[in-house]
Amino acid sequence: MADTTSVTVGIVQAAAVIGDIDGNLRTLRQGVNAAAELGAQVVVTPELFATGYDPRTAWTHDGNAIRDEISVAARDAGVAVVASTVDESSDASGRRRHIAASFFDEAGEEIARIRKRHLFDIERNYFTPADGYGEVFEWRGMRFGMGICYDVEYPEFVRTLAVNGAQILLVPTAVPKSPDGGGALAFSASQSSTLLVPARALENGVAIAYANHCADEFTAHSCIVNANGRFVDLIEDGAGIAVAEISATSIAEARALNPYLTDLERLLG
Repeated sequence: MADTTSVTVGIVQAAAVIGDIDGNLRTLRQGVNAAAELGAQVVVTPELFATGYDPRTAWTHDGNAIRDEISVAARDAGVAVVASTVDESSDASGRRRHIAASFFDEAGEEIARIRKRHLFDIERNYFTPADGYGEVFEWRGMRFGMGICYDVEYPEFVRTLAVNGAQILLVPTAVPKSPDGGGALAFSASQSSTLLVPARALENGVAIAYANHCADEFTAHSCIVNANGRFVDLIEDGAGIAVAEISATSIAEARALNPYLTDLERLLG
């Protein structure tokens, strides 16, 4: 008998204002509520949205207070929310700051938090990379992993989560536009959404929900991609919401058609 377990995933693409915590949280709540009205059970929001994506200043804001607000937003909307904030840790060398992502369930309880492993460019001046990859966790009968932006651009990251049992990846992101020039064959940062996310999904048999900013300096192109590497929805420009149901059966069927994980296990003995 086919597994009828499924989860409806939503993504929010929106523009944040750097430093406007209250305004950004209002925008986040509006997006979460709109996705909930469309049937989403878990909603992914962009990287460091509450502070605005600015590594130079994001660390100066209270991550705990922001997480408290997002917990309330999840509970009020009655849906799970994935949101990115600043997290702190300490060791013998002193206090360390991390870019983090949290999963708040529909009761507002934070049931998972991961730290960004792969820091991009200026982020390395203000944050410390995670020591490893986050744990896979279960919710509503499906198994989830989380990553943040640049993480998903490394095949090892997604492969590790898939091998550890993840079926769906939830990814807050903030992809800045690449410089103009170079013509049709030049690199474009939007390829993170249009090329790498589908490739990561296909080669690992996982669905990916990827939520980006849409202010002028960002690439937008938030997307939900199924385990066959196909866009279920793609928000190319501007603010928007997308919602899609991901079933355990669809994951299993994709992995049967493209048995990369099974064949890798066989090769490794």
